[in-house]
Amino acid sequence: MEITCSAVLFDLDGVLVDSTPAVARVWTGWALEHGLIPAEVVKRAHGRPSLSTIREYLPGADLEFENSEVERRELADLEGVVVLPGARELLSSLPPARWTIVTSCTRPLAEARIRAAALPTPERLVSADDITRGKPDPEPYLKAAKLLGFLAEDCVVMEDAPAGILAGRAAGAPVIAVRTTAADQELAAAGASWIVDGCNSIAVIPASSATAIRLGFKDGLPRGTSRP
Repeated sequence: MEITCSAVLFDLDGVLVDSTPAVARVWTGWALEHGLIPAEVVKRAHGRPSLSTIREYLPGADLEFENSEVERRELADLEGVVVLPGARELLSSLPPARWTIVTSCTRPLAEARIRAAALPTPERLVSADDITRGKPDPEPYLKAAKLLGFLAEDCVVMEDAPAGILAGRAAGAPVIAVRTTAADQELAAAGASWIVDGCNSIAVIPASSATAIRLGFKDGLPRGTSRP
Protein backbone atom coordinates (compact mmCIF):
# COMPACT_ATOMS: atom_id res chain seq x y z
CA MET A 1 0.00 0.00 0.00
CA GLU A 2 1.25 3.47 -0.89
CA ILE A 3 0.18 7.07 -0.26
CA THR A 4 0.95 9.88 -2.69
CA CYS A 5 1.04 13.45 -1.40
CA SER A 6 2.72 16.82 -1.91
CA ALA A 7 4.11 17.25 1.63
CA VAL A 8 4.10 15.70 5.10
CA LEU A 9 3.06 17.67 8.20
CA PHE A 10 4.41 16.16 11.42
CA ASP A 11 3.26 16.68 14.96
CA LEU A 12 6.31 16.82 17.26
CA ASP A 13 5.71 15.19 20.64
CA GLY A 14 4.71 11.57 20.32
CA VAL A 15 5.48 11.42 16.59
CA LEU A 16 9.09 12.56 16.16
CA VAL A 17 10.13 13.04 19.77
CA ASP A 18 9.33 11.17 22.97
CA SER A 19 8.81 13.83 25.65
CA THR A 20 6.19 11.88 27.60
CA PRO A 21 8.14 11.54 30.88
CA ALA A 22 8.95 15.27 30.98
CA VAL A 23 5.38 16.27 30.06
CA ALA A 24 3.99 13.97 32.74
CA ARG A 25 6.33 15.34 35.42
CA VAL A 26 5.51 18.98 34.68
CA TRP A 27 1.74 18.59 34.41
CA THR A 28 1.57 16.23 37.39
CA GLY A 29 3.30 18.83 39.56
CA TRP A 30 1.04 21.59 38.25
CA ALA A 31 -2.10 19.51 38.81
CA LEU A 32 -1.15 18.63 42.39
CA GLU A 33 -0.49 22.29 43.22
CA HIS A 34 -4.02 23.15 42.10
CA GLY A 35 -5.83 20.20 43.68
CA LEU A 36 -6.51 18.50 40.35
CA ILE A 37 -6.27 14.84 39.32
CA PRO A 38 -2.80 14.44 37.73
CA ALA A 39 -3.59 11.53 35.39
CA GLU A 40 -6.61 13.34 34.01
CA VAL A 41 -4.73 16.60 33.46
CA VAL A 42 -1.75 14.90 31.81
CA LYS A 43 -3.99 13.08 29.35
CA ARG A 44 -6.01 16.20 28.61
CA ALA A 45 -2.90 18.33 28.07
CA HIS A 46 -1.37 16.08 25.44
CA GLY A 47 -1.58 17.39 21.89
CA ARG A 48 -3.10 20.76 22.76
CA PRO A 49 -1.66 24.20 23.57
CA SER A 50 -0.94 24.45 27.30
CA LEU A 51 -3.07 27.57 27.54
CA SER A 52 -6.13 25.60 26.41
CA THR A 53 -5.65 23.11 29.23
CA ILE A 54 -5.03 25.79 31.84
CA ARG A 55 -8.08 27.78 30.76
CA GLU A 56 -10.22 24.65 30.97
CA TYR A 57 -9.18 23.76 34.52
CA LEU A 58 -8.59 27.24 35.99
CA PRO A 59 -10.85 29.66 34.09
CA GLY A 60 -10.59 32.34 36.77
CA ALA A 61 -6.82 32.21 37.22
CA ASP A 62 -4.09 34.48 35.90
CA LEU A 63 -3.82 32.53 32.65
CA GLU A 64 -0.74 34.35 31.38
CA PHE A 65 1.16 33.65 34.59
CA GLU A 66 0.13 30.00 34.76
CA ASN A 67 1.01 29.42 31.13
CA SER A 68 4.42 31.07 31.53
CA GLU A 69 5.09 28.95 34.61
CA VAL A 70 4.22 25.71 32.82
CA GLU A 71 6.45 26.67 29.90
CA ARG A 72 9.31 27.60 32.24
CA ARG A 73 9.11 24.17 33.85
CA GLU A 74 8.93 22.40 30.50
CA LEU A 75 11.98 24.27 29.19
CA ALA A 76 13.87 23.34 32.35
CA ASP A 77 12.94 19.65 32.15
CA LEU A 78 14.35 18.00 29.02
CA GLU A 79 15.50 14.84 30.77
CA GLY A 80 14.50 11.80 28.77
CA VAL A 81 13.49 13.76 25.66
CA VAL A 82 14.69 11.53 22.83
CA VAL A 83 14.06 10.93 19.15
CA LEU A 84 11.51 8.22 18.35
CA PRO A 85 12.53 5.21 16.22
CA GLY A 86 12.66 5.96 12.52
CA ALA A 87 11.97 9.69 12.86
CA ARG A 88 15.42 10.92 11.88
CA GLU A 89 15.59 8.51 8.93
CA LEU A 90 12.14 9.46 7.65
CA LEU A 91 12.86 13.20 7.82
CA SER A 92 16.21 12.81 6.07
CA SER A 93 14.57 10.94 3.21
CA LEU A 94 12.09 13.76 2.51
CA PRO A 95 12.96 16.90 0.50
CA PRO A 96 13.49 19.76 3.03
CA ALA A 97 10.81 21.90 1.39
CA ARG A 98 8.25 19.10 1.58
CA TRP A 99 7.85 18.65 5.34
CA THR A 100 7.44 20.67 8.47
CA ILE A 101 6.49 20.36 12.12
CA VAL A 102 3.12 21.50 13.47
CA THR A 103 3.21 21.54 17.27
CA SER A 104 1.11 22.75 20.16
CA CYS A 105 4.34 23.75 21.95
CA THR A 106 5.56 27.32 21.94
CA ARG A 107 8.43 27.89 19.52
CA PRO A 108 11.14 28.06 22.25
CA LEU A 109 9.94 24.77 23.76
CA ALA A 110 9.61 23.07 20.37
CA GLU A 111 13.12 24.14 19.38
CA ALA A 112 14.51 22.96 22.75
CA ARG A 113 12.99 19.51 22.33
CA ILE A 114 14.09 19.29 18.69
CA ARG A 115 17.67 20.09 19.78
CA ALA A 116 17.49 17.60 22.64
CA ALA A 117 16.49 14.89 20.16
CA ALA A 118 19.13 16.02 17.63
CA LEU A 119 16.57 16.50 14.86
CA PRO A 120 16.68 19.14 12.10
CA THR A 121 14.58 22.26 12.69
CA PRO A 122 12.38 23.05 9.70
CA GLU A 123 12.48 26.60 8.39
CA ARG A 124 8.68 26.95 8.46
CA LEU A 125 7.81 25.31 11.78
CA VAL A 126 4.30 26.14 13.07
CA SER A 127 3.99 26.48 16.84
CA ALA A 128 1.44 27.71 19.36
CA ASP A 129 2.96 31.18 18.92
CA ASP A 130 1.92 31.25 15.27
CA ILE A 131 -1.81 30.54 15.57
CA THR A 132 -4.87 31.89 17.35
CA ARG A 133 -6.80 28.61 17.59
CA GLY A 134 -4.98 25.45 18.55
CA LYS A 135 -5.70 21.80 17.85
CA PRO A 136 -8.34 20.34 17.45
CA ASP A 137 -9.04 23.44 15.33
CA PRO A 138 -7.68 23.02 11.77
CA GLU A 139 -5.83 26.37 11.78
CA PRO A 140 -2.35 24.93 12.57
CA TYR A 141 -2.43 22.44 9.70
CA LEU A 142 -4.03 24.86 7.26
CA LYS A 143 -1.28 27.37 8.02
CA ALA A 144 1.51 24.80 7.72
CA ALA A 145 0.29 23.59 4.34
CA LYS A 146 0.02 27.17 3.08
CA LEU A 147 3.55 27.98 4.27
CA LEU A 148 4.84 25.07 2.22
CA GLY A 149 2.83 26.21 -0.78
CA PHE A 150 0.24 23.42 -0.85
CA LEU A 151 -3.38 22.76 -0.01
CA ALA A 152 -3.85 20.82 3.21
CA GLU A 153 -5.85 18.21 1.33
CA ASP A 154 -2.74 17.45 -0.74
CA CYS A 155 -0.62 16.85 2.36
CA VAL A 156 -0.46 13.95 4.79
CA VAL A 157 -0.55 14.62 8.54
CA MET A 158 1.23 12.42 11.10
CA GLU A 159 -0.26 12.59 14.59
CA ASP A 160 -0.47 10.67 17.84
CA ALA A 161 -3.23 12.49 19.75
CA PRO A 162 -6.98 12.62 19.07
CA ALA A 163 -6.94 16.45 19.15
CA GLY A 164 -4.30 16.53 16.43
CA ILE A 165 -6.08 13.94 14.31
CA LEU A 166 -9.27 15.99 14.52
CA ALA A 167 -7.30 19.08 13.47
CA GLY A 168 -5.75 17.34 10.48
CA ARG A 169 -9.02 15.88 9.26
CA ALA A 170 -10.83 19.21 9.74
CA ALA A 171 -8.14 20.78 7.55
CA GLY A 172 -8.99 18.24 4.85
CA ALA A 173 -5.83 16.13 5.13
CA PRO A 174 -5.61 12.37 5.54
CA VAL A 175 -3.96 11.43 8.84
CA ILE A 176 -1.49 8.69 9.70
CA ALA A 177 -1.81 8.05 13.43
CA VAL A 178 0.97 6.48 15.49
CA ARG A 179 0.48 4.26 18.51
CA THR A 180 2.59 6.17 21.03
CA THR A 181 -0.04 7.95 23.10
CA ALA A 182 -3.60 6.73 22.58
CA ALA A 183 -5.32 3.39 21.98
CA ASP A 184 -6.25 2.34 18.46
CA GLN A 185 -9.92 2.85 19.26
CA GLU A 186 -9.33 6.48 20.22
CA LEU A 187 -7.21 7.11 17.13
CA ALA A 188 -9.82 5.59 14.84
CA ALA A 189 -12.67 7.43 16.55
CA ALA A 190 -10.89 10.74 15.96
CA GLY A 191 -10.73 9.96 12.24
CA ALA A 192 -7.28 8.46 11.59
CA SER A 193 -6.97 7.27 8.01
CA TRP A 194 -4.24 4.76 8.89
CA ILE A 195 -2.75 3.56 12.17
CA VAL A 196 0.90 2.48 12.43
CA ASP A 197 3.45 1.86 15.16
CA GLY A 198 5.59 4.90 14.30
CA CYS A 199 7.84 6.60 11.78
CA ASN A 200 9.81 3.38 11.46
CA SER A 201 6.73 1.83 9.79
CA ILE A 202 6.97 4.24 6.85
CA ALA A 203 9.41 4.55 3.96
CA VAL A 204 9.73 7.14 1.20
CA ILE A 205 9.52 5.52 -2.23
CA PRO A 206 11.17 7.14 -5.26
CA ALA A 207 8.53 8.94 -7.32
CA SER A 208 8.51 9.48 -11.07
CA SER A 209 7.23 13.03 -10.58
CA ALA A 210 9.20 15.75 -8.82
CA THR A 211 5.94 17.14 -7.48
CA ALA A 212 4.89 13.96 -5.67
CA ILE A 213 5.99 12.15 -2.52
CA ARG A 214 5.22 8.44 -2.25
CA LEU A 215 5.02 6.88 1.19
CA GLY A 216 4.93 3.13 1.64
CA PHE A 217 4.20 1.02 4.69
CA LYS A 218 7.15 -1.26 5.35
CA ASP A 219 5.01 -4.05 6.71
CA GLY A 220 2.18 -3.80 4.18
CA LEU A 221 -1.26 -2.62 5.21
CA PRO A 222 -0.93 -1.54 8.87
CA ARG A 223 -2.76 -3.54 11.49
CA GLY A 224 -5.90 -1.77 12.68
CA THR A 225 -6.04 0.41 9.59
CA SER A 226 -9.11 2.45 8.75
CA ARG A 227 -9.27 3.74 5.21
CA PRO A 228 -9.95 7.44 4.48
